[in-house]
Amino acid sequence: MRLIKKISILLFVLNACVLHISAQERNSWFLHTIEKGQSLYSIASMYGVNKADIITLNPGCDEKIYVGQTLKIPQKASNQKEDIFHTIKSGETLYRLTVMYQMSADAICDANPGLSAQNFRIGTVIRIPLNKNTETTFVKEPVQNNVAATPQSRCRETHKVKKRETLYSIGQRYGISSQELIAANPELKNRGLNKGDELCIPFAASNNEDQRGTSTIPNDSDLFNANSAKTYKRLSTIKAAVILPFMLNGNKRNESARMVEYYEGFLMAVDSLKRTGVSVDLYTYDSGDETSSIQSILDKSELKKMDVIFGPLHAEHIDPLAAFAKKNQIRLVIPFTSKDNEVFQNPWVYQINTPQSYLYSEVYEHFNRQFPNANVIILDASNGNGEKAEFIKGFKQELKRKGTTLHVLKASASQEELKAALRLGKTNIFVPTSGSNLTLIKLLPQLKLLVRNSPEMVINLFGYPEWQTYTKDHLDSFFELDTYFYSSFYTNNLLPAAIKFNNGYRRWYSKDMANTFPKYGMLGFDTGFFFLKGLSEYGTGLERNLSKMKLTPIQTGFSFERVNTWGGFVNKKVFFVRFTKDFELIKLDFE
Repeated sequence: MRLIKKISILLFVLNACVLHISAQERNSWFLHTIEKGQSLYSIASMYGVNKADIITLNPGCDEKIYVGQTLKIPQKASNQKEDIFHTIKSGETLYRLTVMYQMSADAICDANPGLSAQNFRIGTVIRIPLNKNTETTFVKEPVQNNVAATPQSRCRETHKVKKRETLYSIGQRYGISSQELIAANPELKNRGLNKGDELCIPFAASNNEDQRGTSTIPNDSDLFNANSAKTYKRLSTIKAAVILPFMLNGNKRNESARMVEYYEGFLMAVDSLKRTGVSVDLYTYDSGDETSSIQSILDKSELKKMDVIFGPLHAEHIDPLAAFAKKNQIRLVIPFTSKDNEVFQNPWVYQINTPQSYLYSEVYEHFNRQFPNANVIILDASNGNGEKAEFIKGFKQELKRKGTTLHVLKASASQEELKAALRLGKTNIFVPTSGSNLTLIKLLPQLKLLVRNSPEMVINLFGYPEWQTYTKDHLDSFFELDTYFYSSFYTNNLLPAAIKFNNGYRRWYSKDMANTFPKYGMLGFDTGFFFLKGLSEYGTGLERNLSKMKLTPIQTGFSFERVNTWGGFVNKKVFFVRFTKDFELIKLDFE
């Protein structure tokens, strides 16, 4: 009998240990559902973890990931001293999270400016801003819904009463009932609520939740509406700063010339807006080359008062400038690089040059929409350099997922091999694995001969943004092959807007813009006009109204989307440019 009792106790202890280990393991990671445009690199960047750690938890994800797949992501902070991440589960509400983490709905919403009642759904990951100075114990994975952490402090924060606020509205804002608020501030029983009162905001008493009844528990819409009711102000004068390297010498003179041209276009945008009554105070700073420090610029008192900053160019300057922008809640528009990670964790960053994985996913989607009956022939011209390896890898996966007919041939394939890959009744699209001019020089004669010898076939050529640079060399060939290429920037210099800008630039500066793609003067105009116009119309509420910005750019299109609920914005705008057999040049906009 004693032996049986000992065995029972041992089994009980072992079971408890297993449950404890299981809970620990569950709390050490959370789930992320892959969305369009995300790569393993971007996912690791947004959570501040290593790719290797994600691969360890998800064997095989380094070979292939796909939209809708869930990955285990390690929690970066195990000691509860840093922010953590939480994946919304079935049955959870914003109010429930305020109880679980003992913080106000405002605190959660402020840490996740992209969170709304519309995207608060199962699988969404949000950032939980843990107070680094508090000793409160937080429950990340409660076993029962009505179990919450016990705070060691009576007040989690204080609230100064504003005009027209009521006990109910304040309670909704912090996810507590009016009764809890009065209990924490007993003086309210006798005299009521007055403007300017400093109220103690208590931790929510979650164990009484069921007793309070559903009528006193705010729903998500109430809490989000209370948060979004914050005052957004109009800007009588927009304060903008441009921080770029202007005064470079030696082998950096071309770089400096491009930045000067960008700034010249930017000035034209400011002038254009001022003519419509928009007031702009513009501050300009020379950041120097990549070895220079920009701390002296960041130390300037006026910089903290900016509404928006444009720049920098060099990657070495992005981190300190982005940290400054985040601390002072200033929009930072990064016009050039696409390889910085700040956008994944900084809600004030706008990245104009689309990160590669997001750009490619848009191209794949538009390709399938434009060519629903495609027969794709990939021409391998890489010679082992992997120039377009990432694009082609993802492209093949997307074509396979869609069930699109696909052939892969060497770029040196004979006419017989090329013709054998064609399919009657389908749109036959040749896609080289290189965007170089040398590749075009080799391929175009072969493909033109194929088109001439196969009049019954529909044949197109599809390629890359850099083909804009070679248009003058291959214009007739592009027309004959009914060529497409994708790009985030493009302008037809025969269009009225481009003609007007080119004439204006020539009149202002007595010169033409440099023959580059993109044209930096147009880029400066487009970015300056978009953001300054947006701030003039929507003030500090610009982020809530980006979808309403319907401006026609000269060269660079804008379609901004937050990368997650706590991060910044990437520009996902992509055009297709088509050279038709009728000698028309068409920019295809897929909105």
